[in-house]
Amino acid sequence: MENIINNMQDFFVIKAKENGVTVIGLTRGSDTRFHHTEKLDKGEVMIAQFTEHTSAIKVRGKAIIQTRHGVIDTEE
Repeated sequence: MENIINNMQDFFVIKAKENGVTVIGLTRGSDTRFHHTEKLDKGEVMIAQFTEHTSAIKVRGKAIIQTRHGVIDTEE
């Protein structure tokens, strides 16, 4: 149960403020590569987390990103 609670802290939310926001997952390891891409339209929300395969997320477009560390608006 403790592991599940710890993983829950790593969730983050991306809310698109315009059509065509791209969310790109990048791999772990010595060679960082794209491994997953999602397109969000205005108002769509994606809930995601970092995993053993995903070390970084890149967001293109106008969006609000909520994490346990705070809220980021890509327009600021």
